[in-house]
Amino acid sequence: MRYDSLKELKKEEFRRLTGVRPDTFEKIVNILKEAEAQKKSLGGKPNNLEIEDRLLMALEYLREYRTYFHVAKSYGISESACYRNIKWIEEVVVKHPDFALPGKKALLKSENNYEVILIDVAESPIERPKKNKGTIIQEKRKDTR
Repeated sequence: MRYDSLKELKKEEFRRLTGVRPDTFEKIVNILKEAEAQKKSLGGKPNNLEIEDRLLMALEYLREYRTYFHVAKSYGISESACYRNIKWIEEVVVKHPDFALPGKKALLKSENNYEVILIDVAESPIERPKKNKGTIIQEKRKDTR
């Protein structure tokens, strides 16, 4: 889905689809345009996609948990180009002060009390019984009977 088709959406529909409000989207686009102008001042090949489409691609990747391959195919670029674009957008936005999160000291000094719940979603291997010679030999004997 390209940005041109999203321009006519209402604010709430735009937010439901992308995860950000239209004014936030425009703010990020302006940040990315500045960063790209600085990056391209050194030279380089122009990108096939407009900045709006690249940002939409990154938001789609982050919001829908689609693979780089699927996102790349829907935008007509290679998987590696999709990866590079999304990583560049993430780096630029995270480094910008408007989207930076406050540090630990700033949170401790604030008057607000935060209640935090952490959920560990790391992948862990499945525990399986160890294979030993005794169980393998018994299984082979069962198979030959």
